[in-house]
Amino acid sequence: MDIFGEMAEALIKGDQKKVKALVEAAIKEKLPVDEILQKGLVSGMDIVGERFRKDEMWIPEVMVAVRAMNAGLEIVEPLLGQSASLNRGKFVIGTVKDDLHDVGKNMVVMMMKGAGFRVIDLGINVSPERFVETIRREKHQVMGMSALLTLTLPNMERTIEAITRAGLRDQVKIMAGGAPVTQAFADRIGADGYAPDSAQAVKRARELMGLT
Repeated sequence: MDIFGEMAEALIKGDQKKVKALVEAAIKEKLPVDEILQKGLVSGMDIVGERFRKDEMWIPEVMVAVRAMNAGLEIVEPLLGQSASLNRGKFVIGTVKDDLHDVGKNMVVMMMKGAGFRVIDLGINVSPERFVETIRREKHQVMGMSALLTLTLPNMERTIEAITRAGLRDQVKIMAGGAPVTQAFADRIGADGYAPDSAQAVKRARELMGLT
């Protein structure tokens, strides 16, 4: 097994110290930073995401793997520079207005970062206006909306309506998710994608960006 395979295996097992040591060793050997990221760290998180989707790994195991991923990213990120070729795109996410829940959203954030996306987390209780402002400023490819309360579902539709009124609807792909959200609801409000969990969110985001 090469150093990238060892790195991925250590990440899957959640071995932070080993991931860090292997990343440092790869840098010392002057291996390309983008290969360390993609062939080592991201490929490991891809396996974690797939196993999570198949119920072969559980949230506590995923979180341990994410911490191992972050241990490697802390070393790699300063070396990446601003090259867009070294990540899989920009993803913005927030829990919609009047909804203060963020556990599911935070899982998506972790999984998206682990998959190599640049993630901008707007937090909770995000108004339609703030989503609009972020689209204008960040020019990201995909935006995710999260909701846990049935009562806040209408704010997903209001957010899409606000983006449309601002003339920005064709500039971003919109995903919807959260416990009360269904594919049918996402279709009805005009979202481009729906994901029932964080692993599927990564897969759907890739599809929307044309990466798979």
